[in-house]
Amino acid sequence: MKNQPPNLGIQSTRIFRLFLLLGMLYSGFVFAQNPSPPKDRATQDKAVREAFAVSYKAEAGQDYRGAIQAMETLGIETVHAIYEVNLRMGWLSYKAGDNDRAALYYRRAMVLAPQATEPLWGILMPYTAKEEWVKAETIYKDLLRLDPKNGTANYQLGLIYYYRQNYPEALKYLEVSLKMSPFDYYSMLMNGWTRYFMGQKEEAKVLFERVLRHTPQDASALEGLGLIQTGSK
Repeated sequence: MKNQPPNLGIQSTRIFRLFLLLGMLYSGFVFAQNPSPPKDRATQDKAVREAFAVSYKAEAGQDYRGAIQAMETLGIETVHAIYEVNLRMGWLSYKAGDNDRAALYYRRAMVLAPQATEPLWGILMPYTAKEEWVKAETIYKDLLRLDPKNGTANYQLGLIYYYRQNYPEALKYLEVSLKMSPFDYYSMLMNGWTRYFMGQKEEAKVLFERVLRHTPQDASALEGLGLIQTGSK
């Protein structure tokens, strides 16, 4: 029949079995030469722990370059693949004054852990140092998507809009920070000034007076009250 497989014969069958046996022996050899994934991970984990230990020691002596080099001994593939390593490299690069490199590592950490807020707070340091406020604005909004009621993120985002003189937008975020911490000095003060510049003088007056309960001789709050009393714009 046309579709019947050909008869290999006894000799061919023996040859086939020999090749099969050799293949199995070779597989065992390869397996012996390449340890199982758990052993690989164990080796890698040990190397990472040792690198962190050396790095921390260098950092304690403010040798940030040395601390970075200790992490780099892990190799580029390991450095790029592990969240904690990228987070640390971002921090050390920032401390060493290399803000561009710090941002690069923090961005990589963000990719490795999309739901984490740590690298978002981290990348704000190099962005702030370089006064890249548009990038900082984006990061604060990313933080608020993950943690909508975070008082610090709301306050800092409100501050960005305040200095742009976009007072309605600033108030939207500053109000949240004040609700989260009603007796926080900065939240009370900046809400007061934002309302003042929006023409809401009575609301601003109440806030400036609350600031003086916190810091009785606060120059900024006293200035605000003085402007309200004299009717200055």
